[in-house]
Amino acid sequence: MRKYLTIDLATRDIKSEELSGEALARAGRYLIAKTLVDRDLANIDPLGPENPLIFSAGPFAGTNFSNANRISVGCKSPLTGGVKESNGGGTMAFAMGQIGIAGITLENQSDDWVVIRIPLEGDITFEDATPYLGKGVFETADMLFEKYGDKVSLGICSPVGEYGGLISGIVFTDPEGRPTRISARGGVGAVMGSKKVKAIVCDKHKMPDFHERKKLMQSIKTYGGMIKDDPATQNLGARGTALVADVINHLGGLPVRNFSSGQLVDTAKERLKMGGDYIREQNLERGGETTHACMPGCMIKCSNVYADENGNELVAPLEYETIGLLGTNCGLTHPDQVARLNAVANDLAIDTIETGALLGALMDAGHGEYGDENFMLEALADIREGNERGRILAQGTARVGEHYGIKRLPVIKKQALSAYDPRVIEVTGISMMLTAQGADHTTGNLPTFECAGKSTEELALESLKIQAKCAAVDSLGICVFGRSVTNVNPDLIVTALNDAVGTTFETEFFDRLGKETLVLEEKFNKAAGFTSEDDELPDFFYQEPLAPTMKMARHHFDEVNRIRDRWLAE
Repeated sequence: MRKYLTIDLATRDIKSEELSGEALARAGRYLIAKTLVDRDLANIDPLGPENPLIFSAGPFAGTNFSNANRISVGCKSPLTGGVKESNGGGTMAFAMGQIGIAGITLENQSDDWVVIRIPLEGDITFEDATPYLGKGVFETADMLFEKYGDKVSLGICSPVGEYGGLISGIVFTDPEGRPTRISARGGVGAVMGSKKVKAIVCDKHKMPDFHERKKLMQSIKTYGGMIKDDPATQNLGARGTALVADVINHLGGLPVRNFSSGQLVDTAKERLKMGGDYIREQNLERGGETTHACMPGCMIKCSNVYADENGNELVAPLEYETIGLLGTNCGLTHPDQVARLNAVANDLAIDTIETGALLGALMDAGHGEYGDENFMLEALADIREGNERGRILAQGTARVGEHYGIKRLPVIKKQALSAYDPRVIEVTGISMMLTAQGADHTTGNLPTFECAGKSTEELALESLKIQAKCAAVDSLGICVFGRSVTNVNPDLIVTALNDAVGTTFETEFFDRLGKETLVLEEKFNKAAGFTSEDDELPDFFYQEPLAPTMKMARHHFDEVNRIRDRWLAE
């Protein structure tokens, strides 16, 4: 049994509902889509009072279940206009689980800026947020910890979210208290800002009770052993997500200079400095941390703490999507450059994918030179200040393109593509086309799937299958990076789920939960006015061969939509 809190910010009334069983199992991404559909919110103003902001913790939250303390943040996206579940690490879901909270929905809008204080015991309070306004998230976090102590988790609206910037996320503190784990995509920070909530401060406590605690703990131990022994998760732990750069550069699908090339360097002739091997070696030499857990209990530890040349912490973490979009996509060639920009972006709690894509598009159009770190830092300074140019940039790649008349934009549904060129990384490309979330790789990523000689139907079905599995773990609060264990052991996950919340699901529930989530998301987007044409890639992917493979996109919206609609109806 856990509480679900609905907080009316206009009246400050708080409704607490007791949830148990299946209601606890259907959390996260499923809950967000189900809520938006059931309440018929497809046509609301996403920055208006009718848009709920949902924070959902999975059924295992508060435990040491490896990679099962993810938080889902959801609403109607002001960036895309569609459904949005923005997934994050950190300690917020862990803290919510430990004090018996399954989720929090923020309704309406506050008249004044507030910090919402959620204690273990006593009443939830609304405290004056004026001292924190306009400050970066690191200074804000320091002030909040000083006031409330260090046995809390923080969720903070960025200074960019305060003024409605659509590249803004909501940042959560990591196990050491760094405000660096960001639910970054889709403009959720702008929604939090529209509600005038600067921060949520939630107590931590202890592992909560479960239906069959001893059995659940055995499943947690079994799963942890599998994660520890799995070669894929071992590799992630050793090199971090930056290892993906080595792989995608080798395949020729790395975003380089606004997706104009798929390879930064030919590794037969030159070493890639933007990849996991180089970054690990350099970080070890400098005394940084090459492995780090973004949330309590995680045994994969695929993040890092990147050190500068003097051995001081520069940024935590430095990860692949940032390397790809804020780095190679903008013509940068060394991880130190990306790390410096990443540190600023983290303090602003903005989406580095969207930010890198919009800066790359500006460079492509002649507003800056590729590789010009100062140009990028000046843009981030404008975004921080919220001046006229900064507010334009903070609206994201699609709207920057509209303002400056730039046509060559790597966006789908007004959201920037993740760091996988769809001309080469074809299954992931189809996932970014089809997902209702906008161009988001986490909805269904198969970067190394062999695509040669396979039809659109074959690849689209692979995309849909992995999309369902990703939607399932997003609904259970489990990180997708454990998929080499999770996806092949759904019986273990469902058994643990039954022991946690007292359900009697069969193994098929895992895939069914994912598919039902996809159906709901598609239903919401259609009601919001999206059509099949919105799933098409930008024209240049079909018209420009990508070096070095010289491939062009070959999958179109009409065929992939037919396949998707048939599969969802089965």
